[in-house]
Amino acid sequence: MSIISTDQKYIASTYKRFPVEIVKGRGSEVFDAEGKRYIDMGSGIGVTAFGIADEEWQQAVIGQIGKVQHMSNLYYTEPCAKLAEQLCLKSGMKKVFFGNSGAEANEGAIKAARKYSAEKKGSSCYTIITLINSFHGRTLTTLAATGQDHFHQLFQPLTPGFIHVPANDTEALERAVDENEIAGIMMECIQGEGGVRALDRGYVKAAAKLCSDKDIPLIIDEVQSGNGRSGRMYSYQNYDIMPDVVSTAKGLAGGLPIGAVLLGEKLQDVFSYGDHGSTFGGNPVSCAAALSVVNRIDEQLLESVRKKSAYLFDTLGKAEGITEVSGMGLMIGLSTIRPAGEVLAECMRNGVLCLTAKDKLRLLPALNIPEELLREAAGIIMKACS
Repeated sequence: MSIISTDQKYIASTYKRFPVEIVKGRGSEVFDAEGKRYIDMGSGIGVTAFGIADEEWQQAVIGQIGKVQHMSNLYYTEPCAKLAEQLCLKSGMKKVFFGNSGAEANEGAIKAARKYSAEKKGSSCYTIITLINSFHGRTLTTLAATGQDHFHQLFQPLTPGFIHVPANDTEALERAVDENEIAGIMMECIQGEGGVRALDRGYVKAAAKLCSDKDIPLIIDEVQSGNGRSGRMYSYQNYDIMPDVVSTAKGLAGGLPIGAVLLGEKLQDVFSYGDHGSTFGGNPVSCAAALSVVNRIDEQLLESVRKKSAYLFDTLGKAEGITEVSGMGLMIGLSTIRPAGEVLAECMRNGVLCLTAKDKLRLLPALNIPEELLREAAGIIMKACS
């Protein structure tokens, strides 16, 4: 029985997989079971920040596995503490809670905001504002937070206490705050699953000021946009604001499961003993992997991300069949005249792996993708779009 047929027989049918079995790779090149080579422009949906089988990442993982692969959070471990320190230094946040995924990170962020607001304003203050077209996860609570109705349809009743307002509409945001008891405002500075749209700078700054004036925790979801993806360590740093809570995951550990809730000064002590927990959160192998990633996200790398981004925006923005290039950094959406699914299939046939987001082609290459591979992939993508 082939791997594909075995998978189809025994794995729950939650993914519409492409008929490709990836068996190995190095950097931004992967190979299928027939030996065909692909340029990876999706990086596992923004996860393999330094590509496949990165040597420094491997050494960090293997080295930690040889020491201790897991220890409960009843004890201290070095990778967990050092990773939290680096995340705080690079973000300006004060404390970190570790989980295993972006959805868990967003759950933790919501809990932090609700506890803070309940203690400050009373138990009736629990409503979180999120944006239409947002995506925050697939648990019942993060689905409720997600501002896309089609994700909600089959899973009612969802967790109550969420309202969704249009992105970039300051008046609608202010009106929602005036008409409800608001425990937090949660947003992605770059909406990923919602179509790879960067929010307007003025809107984000207005939201931050509103939160500051009203003592409302501002949560920035950096699950996909964080860890260098936007050309800064976190996308909110492009907007010159300081959130109260940041959630992140995906590219943080370069391919191993991890999620993190970063708590700013106002909420740094909101969690006390027993308020939150995670069996695998802060796993030393995942944290060691994440340290190998975070320690290399320096200004030199971020400058290269911005340079590669400028090349893609300029080159693809002039290409036949592409009507718009959106996003930021190496988190890019392409509006195409041909249906995005057709473009994706054409790219795959010609050796480039891409993604989609709504009706767009989505590109999330490794942060360190070599320029020659980026140019080769861009040529194939442009040909597929024309």
